[in-house]
Amino acid sequence: MATHEIFMPALSSTMTEGKIVEWLKKPGDRVERGESVLVVESDKADMDVESFEAGFLGAVLLPAGATAPVGDTIGLVVDTDAELQELLAKGAPTAAPTQAPVAAPAPAAPPAAAPPAPAPVPAVATPVAPPAPATANGRVIASPRARKLAQQLGVALEGLTGSGPHGRLVAADVEQAAGRTPAPAAVAAPRPAAPAPTAPAPVTAGETVPFTTLQQAVNRNMVASLAVPTFRVGYTIGTDALEAFARQMKPKGVTMTVLLAKAVGVTLARHPRVNAAYSDAGIAVPGSVNVAVAVAMEDGGLVTPVLAHADRTDLYSLARSWSDLVARARSKQLKPEEYSTGTFTVSNLGMFGVDRFDAILPPGTGAILAVGGSRPVVAAHADGSIAVRRQMQVNLTADHRVIYGADAAGFLRDLAQLIETSPESLAL
Repeated sequence: MATHEIFMPALSSTMTEGKIVEWLKKPGDRVERGESVLVVESDKADMDVESFEAGFLGAVLLPAGATAPVGDTIGLVVDTDAELQELLAKGAPTAAPTQAPVAAPAPAAPPAAAPPAPAPVPAVATPVAPPAPATANGRVIASPRARKLAQQLGVALEGLTGSGPHGRLVAADVEQAAGRTPAPAAVAAPRPAAPAPTAPAPVTAGETVPFTTLQQAVNRNMVASLAVPTFRVGYTIGTDALEAFARQMKPKGVTMTVLLAKAVGVTLARHPRVNAAYSDAGIAVPGSVNVAVAVAMEDGGLVTPVLAHADRTDLYSLARSWSDLVARARSKQLKPEEYSTGTFTVSNLGMFGVDRFDAILPPGTGAILAVGGSRPVVAAHADGSIAVRRQMQVNLTADHRVIYGADAAGFLRDLAQLIETSPESLAL
């Protein structure tokens, strides 16, 4: 009998274990080569896992919700129906709990034609006649946050219409179904320049809330950063010209986040050392300028979507890319290369009224820029006259093994000059 194993895949270079979100096939189902069999939650995204062989799903060895190290066997595929029956006759595990949340077996009482019960909400009765759900390949498409919230609020996912990318159900859809008013950030269009973090799931005072897979990945990165010898350099940048230009560009879909990322990218191209990173062999200078921008996630933690070639890509293309990246980041649909290939990171807390802050250096990069809010101040001009100007504080955290004080100062000086004197050049 030819039996093929399904392994827990390594979906990113930093992934050591994965969590099964749902099985898209149940034991006995036909599986084609390259067809998606299950969904796995990696460090920062949910990704479909495809079968390398054609045949039948013979056994599910790990249920949805379980976690396994990379490389562990989590399922079996057999070549023929006869081999499938032989495998099932030997008592191969086919545990019902391993089904995808919308593919759980229906209760015995309803007739065969009745729709299956919504497994993610075990305490809620199955609707008598649910409307057609937003599905793909027979499964409800929903973010992990939406599924968790549905359990908390007692909302069945079947029959809901998703407002996320590709019809995916998001937390706002569940809140609306429960009679709650969705948070403005979840329904606003277009999306804000930089997404505000949404509060994680409600917790009870005194309880310990386990870390999500994303939070665990962030934790590991932050601990690793403690071993890096970093230093910080601050700079005050006038923003009158930048904000005037941003008002002109906003109707065209260009946000302040995109303008800052573009300005950073252009300046990094003139300071390749600040775009470099430490390696055991020496200073690793990348061949492109990829600006990652920190985005807070609904269920805690953060992800850093990457604007690739930010120095060479035109402003309008960057704006379209950023809108798409943020939408897919919130629904955990980013590909690993879309959040793990940044050569420099920007973290902006200015929209929360933060004056200044220091950012922790992400592993594998040489520097990160923390951007504070822009506010009016009384400032002196070069001729000694006094005027009210808008200014923001930025702090650069840099790896001292790669970047020195003069490198950081030169980068910040040129960034300030670009923002203060010729922000309109970013559109050229």
